[in-house]
Amino acid sequence: GSSKVGSIDSLTVMQEYGNLIKENIAYDDLLISHPFDQELIQGIFELILETVLCRNEEILIASNLYPAQLVKSKFLKLRYPHVEYVIGCLKKSTSKVKNIKKYMLAALFNAPTTIDSYYQAEVNHDMPQFV
Repeated sequence: GSSKVGSIDSLTVMQEYGNLIKENIAYDDLLISHPFDQELIQGIFELILETVLCRNEEILIASNLYPAQLVKSKFLKLRYPHVEYVIGCLKKSTSKVKNIKKYMLAALFNAPTTIDSYYQAEVNHDMPQFV
């Protein structure tokens, strides 16, 4: 292959990742389901994209440095329910959050882990007879 790192190439990569992430998180569906949170959804999408395109070796999340590859692979696994969960978290705690971007980064990073226990708690709450 050619070794030229042109701005055109990085633009293409960015667009391809952008499309992939939008598909992963069902971006259009999120906008339809949350008409009043469009800016927030756009912000979350941009943050995921920015993180996936990040060139650092490590990425700082909630005061911890993680290998960039780990963070990227996690962010590429994010789906609609994860984003919806993060929107919910943000709405509950916006008043207390000083740095929204830092908070969103941590929430997205932790969403796949947190969401399982979150939904488990909801299920337990709705169906105590199964606990």
